[in-house]
Amino acid sequence: MIAVDPFDTLMAMDTLCPMHCILDAGGQIVHAGPTLQKLRPDTPMPGRAFLDLFQTTHPPNVTTMRDLRAAAGRRARLRIRFRSTPRTDLQGVLVPHGHGGAIVNLSFGISILDAVRDYALTNTDFAATDPTVEMLFLVEAKSAAMEASRKLTRQLHIAKIAAEEQAFTDTLTGLKNRRALDHVLERMIDAGQEFALMHLDLDFFKDVNDTLGHAAGDHVLEHVARIMVEETRADDVVARVGGDEFVLLFHRLCDRARIDEIANRLINRLERPIPWQDQSCRVSASLGTTLSTDYAEPRADRMLADADVALYAAKRAGRAQHRFHAPV
Repeated sequence: MIAVDPFDTLMAMDTLCPMHCILDAGGQIVHAGPTLQKLRPDTPMPGRAFLDLFQTTHPPNVTTMRDLRAAAGRRARLRIRFRSTPRTDLQGVLVPHGHGGAIVNLSFGISILDAVRDYALTNTDFAATDPTVEMLFLVEAKSAAMEASRKLTRQLHIAKIAAEEQAFTDTLTGLKNRRALDHVLERMIDAGQEFALMHLDLDFFKDVNDTLGHAAGDHVLEHVARIMVEETRADDVVARVGGDEFVLLFHRLCDRARIDEIANRLINRLERPIPWQDQSCRVSASLGTTLSTDYAEPRADRMLADADVALYAAKRAGRAQHRFHAPV
């Protein structure tokens, strides 16, 4: 005969079946496995009646220890849930033990994911051979893959936004470029919005490049861009469409007096000397404007051409002038 130490037996049970509990003949819990006890850390299970902690859902009408043992005799799988919240569903088997007692071994079954969430369980809470360990590994791997996918999606979205922003931005001035202007202009026309289109061209800009160099010219363009942004509203559009050519779109603004006032402010500010190193750069601006309300059916190419005609009328008038296109 091999002597078996009861303590060693309990240790073995805790390792092999960490969700078990041992019941005496009265249905009192004598011992609970570590994982089962972890589910109710503030409620020591030994000394409590099993049926006070758990409600059986299958087989039904189990109210005594005799009923539990009878269920084991029919080799029925127990389905139970905690009476207190969280009311986790469990399943298990009962094996008669000792003089009227029993051993109940439980598992989570399909409730495993809820249990992991509710009780912060890890693979150390299960027997090494329990297939739940493999399931937890798969769940963790899936979660890690999904998080990596979400992170990659966010990075791609940010990169897409940055690429689109770069594609629609003039790299020197930070203004919209011709591609962005075409996109916004077509969208405004399709939406039936009223707007003004102003074409601005710098006077004497070539002289700055020829006498002071292209670095001075770039400095002037950046300075001009800042002024135009300051003199327009947040929902207006300012675009650089050529070397020293700009187009301004004024959303829902077709009042000639107000537009002429904006044009004159631009002309006055752009005529002021622009410091460059130890010298000053001098330019002015000529502007031509056309209004969407002057057309029965506005077209982007037609409006741009008409604004250009008005611009050159301003240049012929002596530069540093603003002219409206006269509708035919």
